[in-house]
Amino acid sequence: MNASFEIAYAAAAGHLCLFTGTGFSKAVTSNAAPSWQALLESTCEGLPNEEGLKAALFDPSAKNRLALDEAAQVIAIERQKAGLPDIHDAVGEMIAGLAPSGDNSMISAFLSENRIQVITTNYDKLLEGLVVHGDVNSICPGLPVPRATAAVNVYHVHGSTDSPANMIVTSNDYMAFMRGESFFSRKLSTILYENTVVILGYSLGDANLRAILGDYRGFAREQLIGGNIVLVSKDVVDQHLKDYYASCYGMRVIDDIDIDTLFAFISASIPAAKASVESSMYATRKLLEENEFYADSYLKSRVSFFEIVASLGAIGRSICSPDVVSALGAVIAKKTEFTGVKDAWVQYDHLAEWLIYLGSILEIAGTSMEPVYLHAVRQSMSTMSKVLYYGFSWQAYKTWDATWFDILAPNRLLIRDYIAANLVYKEDALEIVNRG
Repeated sequence: MNASFEIAYAAAAGHLCLFTGTGFSKAVTSNAAPSWQALLESTCEGLPNEEGLKAALFDPSAKNRLALDEAAQVIAIERQKAGLPDIHDAVGEMIAGLAPSGDNSMISAFLSENRIQVITTNYDKLLEGLVVHGDVNSICPGLPVPRATAAVNVYHVHGSTDSPANMIVTSNDYMAFMRGESFFSRKLSTILYENTVVILGYSLGDANLRAILGDYRGFAREQLIGGNIVLVSKDVVDQHLKDYYASCYGMRVIDDIDIDTLFAFISASIPAAKASVESSMYATRKLLEENEFYADSYLKSRVSFFEIVASLGAIGRSICSPDVVSALGAVIAKKTEFTGVKDAWVQYDHLAEWLIYLGSILEIAGTSMEPVYLHAVRQSMSTMSKVLYYGFSWQAYKTWDATWFDILAPNRLLIRDYIAANLVYKEDALEIVNRG
């Protein structure tokens, strides 16, 4: 799972951001945290014609059904007419009573042992409660921004229970938030630009957050920094939707995995990531600044390429600047060279993994990386085989076969056309690339 090492490396290097939604709160409360709709339905309690109002606002078969923020606005008006407490206070009171439950030890350990930025649209402070040593800043609209440093900073962009009056609940709240350029919208943009971002328990349903992510995508295209946003889903996500997220938001999707399992994978990668951060950044700087190439023994390891790519982001270098392209091309060429010696079958698989990973984080077409990348793909696919033949790699075929759809859709099209035109022995390759 290459993404788990990438996330672990980002945490070890101090440039990881977790972007959490309702699904995260549900995961750490054994599903006790309410959905947004369930929360709004609870605020209808005590209103005249409570059931009729719920049916009008939340019945899936109702005509002209309102969006949930608009439903919240209706409820706010009805509560005011009925003399009930303000909807913000009602929501804040319900959320404030939530507490972590179940086995959250893996998540708690990760949060407590790393320096992390957190962006959340949740009102609750469940994540803060999982940081064992308490070295955490909780930041929300309506309260002063802490000046003290902390290992974990949690930015509640829609407000928190610390200041219910400033929570974004109703459609009026949302419109005011979208019209104004707040500290939180600016901070969110900055964090997206500067960090590896992992989205947990969030479906991109918020219009202003979609706009910020779309703005980030434009920045990523201009700077050619690759896709450093990862969306995690506990459900299986259709490939068409994965391609949509990648195209619109520059986002990779890890699906069919729950939050506990994800953190288990990341935690398993943390020791190796922490051990390699300083040395890999140093080695990459030496290469780019002094032309001191990596040792063969290092490049023969599977993880070396993932460390190199991660270190580029850590030292602030574009993956498509001329010197970086040249360096990565030399690395790929050296790896290809390793596949030509006796008993080097593992190198065939490494090369396939590296090419697939690179194709999953950067749109290749039109960049100076394109000819280098396509030549390496041709080399890999020309030495793989679906069946066991001497001199051909069955394991490399399995890697391409299993992870073909990890590659960005434009890159899959680019590879398909190139392989069709440039590979002589291409039956096995075409079987893969013609999948779409």
